[in-house]
Amino acid sequence: MSVNAQVIHIVDDDPAIRDALSLVFDMEGYAVDTFDNGDAFLDAIGSTTPNCVILDVHMPGQSGIEILRRLHGSGFAVPVFVISGQGDIPMAVEAIKQGAHDFIEKPFDADTVVTRVRDAIAAVENAAPPPEHPAGAFPGAETLTPREREVLKEITAGASNKEAGRTLGISPRTIEVHRARIMEKLGARNAADLVRIVLSREGPTGG
Repeated sequence: MSVNAQVIHIVDDDPAIRDALSLVFDMEGYAVDTFDNGDAFLDAIGSTTPNCVILDVHMPGQSGIEILRRLHGSGFAVPVFVISGQGDIPMAVEAIKQGAHDFIEKPFDADTVVTRVRDAIAAVENAAPPPEHPAGAFPGAETLTPREREVLKEITAGASNKEAGRTLGISPRTIEVHRARIMEKLGARNAADLVRIVLSREGPTGG
């Protein structure tokens, strides 16, 4: 049950965010290292591997998405949570495609973040090989209507509700309704989770 050996890396240029998260994780018994930019973080993981990373999107120098892309390309298997005060569906989609475990919008509840990080670390430790599915298929795909499949395709391509509605000829509100039904059918908690469910069954992309 001890988490003393588990290390959390927090990468954010906002000292208030770094201090707040550091305090919460420290109180929970985690070891915490903080970085105010992506380059310093990348230098650090060359010599030590954390159990989880919390990564801001908007930072001077390399953005969180750029850092994610580099980590993903190197086969970094540690769960990475991307946080942003300017989050939207396209950004969540891009973060998940680049290997993020989940997407958290500011402002966030620190206790909730700790719980999600704890669950992510446990999931990695207890990971089992994913079940085999036909190419392009994913659990629950058969429950979707043709229109829901069209909406899902737009969402996973990074389209906003307005963009998806324009493409499919329906209102953004209707897209939102379809998205809620799709998430319910597939058991997704949020847009990032929805994208991960789909991408996990399509196999790795080239890059």
